[in-house]
Amino acid sequence: MRERFADSDSFSRIRPKGASRRGRRADRFDDSQPEYDYFADTAFGTDADADSDAGEQYPAPVTDGPAVGDRWSTWDQSTPTEKGPEPRPDWVVTELAAVDTELGIVKTGKEADVFLLERAVPGTGRRTLMAAKRYRDAQHRMFHRDSGYLEGRQHKESRVTRAMAKRTAFGKEAIAGQWAAAEFAALCRLWSAGVAVPYPVQITGTEILMEFVGDENGTAAPRLAQLRAEEADIDDLWAQLGRSLALLAYDGYAHGDLSAYNILVHRGRLVVIDVPQIVDVVANPRGLSFLERDVRNVGAWFVSRGLPPESVEALVDSLATDARLRR
Repeated sequence: MRERFADSDSFSRIRPKGASRRGRRADRFDDSQPEYDYFADTAFGTDADADSDAGEQYPAPVTDGPAVGDRWSTWDQSTPTEKGPEPRPDWVVTELAAVDTELGIVKTGKEADVFLLERAVPGTGRRTLMAAKRYRDAQHRMFHRDSGYLEGRQHKESRVTRAMAKRTAFGKEAIAGQWAAAEFAALCRLWSAGVAVPYPVQITGTEILMEFVGDENGTAAPRLAQLRAEEADIDDLWAQLGRSLALLAYDGYAHGDLSAYNILVHRGRLVVIDVPQIVDVVANPRGLSFLERDVRNVGAWFVSRGLPPESVEALVDSLATDARLRR
């Protein structure tokens, strides 16, 4: 799998992190080996040094960690509340001996990038592909939705709330953490309610690991907007979307930013993604307008491909009733 992405322009590796509390990271060297003089072959050495060292071979440090560019599974770095809801799907790899290997980039965005990650137990057939969504740091993110998202939200520490309001570097880091935490919490809630979203595996800091929607060879599922009319069963996809939105509405929520660009379709299965900004339609005074906008935005794609326009309005009315916004 790794070789398949090795020549890609977007290919990148995860740098090994610091020492694990299990004491098995790649920076543990074998003390029995001779000490390596790192300055011997640099520009700081003299010509005489170079001549005297000619042909001498320095032994490579011995490690007991994953290959360079990989990392140990981060499963044990998440608390129970930072792991996906139970019962977990069988494909979730929880073994601590597993290694995470980054295989390439799936999608870039204004606030986060999504990478393809393989988690596998060496020497076994136990492996799975996951999507690793990483919210960008303060220097590289665009906070075009933060104002509305953060309205009315407070951090438990007032200094953090003030930093977020002032958009200091520290405040932006806190905002990134809130985005990640909000999306993970939303995925857990929606998955448990039966909404068609990727299963959330775990969250560590600003990285969310979730179900990879695509083929076993690493090909990601296309977005709804990328489907040609002849490739899609419009009526079935509309029915699937209606069921998921009805479950959302019954639970008192709307997606808040739904369109044909944040819905995936894999082998006829419709999956809703990008949910950090889900809206409480009962508590929010604009809740009904958010719900209506979601349906009409994505409904326009379906209508352009043959769905009767009245089906869109019928779904709006049905969801408003499910959310108890209309009688």
